[in-house]
Amino acid sequence: MDFMKWLNSLDELLYEVMSWVIFFPLTLWQALLRPVGTMKQIEREMALPDDERYASVLSPPLFLALTLLLAHTVSTALGQTDEIIANHHDLADLVNDNASALVLRVVVFAGFPLFLAARMVRRRKIKLDRTSLQQPFYEQCYPAAVFALGLSVGSSFGFDQHEVTRMVGHWLVGSSIVNFWIVETRWFAQALSINLLRAAGNVFVGLLEGATFLFCVGFLFTR
Repeated sequence: MDFMKWLNSLDELLYEVMSWVIFFPLTLWQALLRPVGTMKQIEREMALPDDERYASVLSPPLFLALTLLLAHTVSTALGQTDEIIANHHDLADLVNDNASALVLRVVVFAGFPLFLAARMVRRRKIKLDRTSLQQPFYEQCYPAAVFALGLSVGSSFGFDQHEVTRMVGHWLVGSSIVNFWIVETRWFAQALSINLLRAAGNVFVGLLEGATFLFCVGFLFTR
């Protein structure tokens, strides 16, 4: 009986993992071309029962994690060693393999959707709690994943020995930051019914909070 349960669990797990092969690139393509539309879709799907959500896309946290796994794979393919893994001092000693390094990356980049979502909740004048924060956090994971991919891959290219690759890397980093700001400004303007200037100001504060979190964690794990 236990063996049959194990087989059923394996069947579900195998299907779930293999479905990522199709739905990850589809979700990435959608998040790239229709970022605001994707966020609206998640806003609608959050009202559905749990088993009916994310039928055509990956769930937001999973998509963020897989996107960072892709970025980490690119870095590894370029022969680059993670500085935190190579560092064995203080907190960095906790990150001693690729799996723990990936978990740390997910936590760090999840700071951007977290702070932007918290800012959205406050601007809507809703009580900030775990329930009110979940939906905007999930919405933010999609553009944040695209931003994290561009920033991570661009940074990896920026350390390459070839000049053209380094230039592409610098362009990727710059365009990822600008694109993320534009997408978030459009979203804040629509969601809060405010003008683009006020929306850009709110996004700037959220990005500043996320960047501060990123640098603080980076400092603690690399000093």
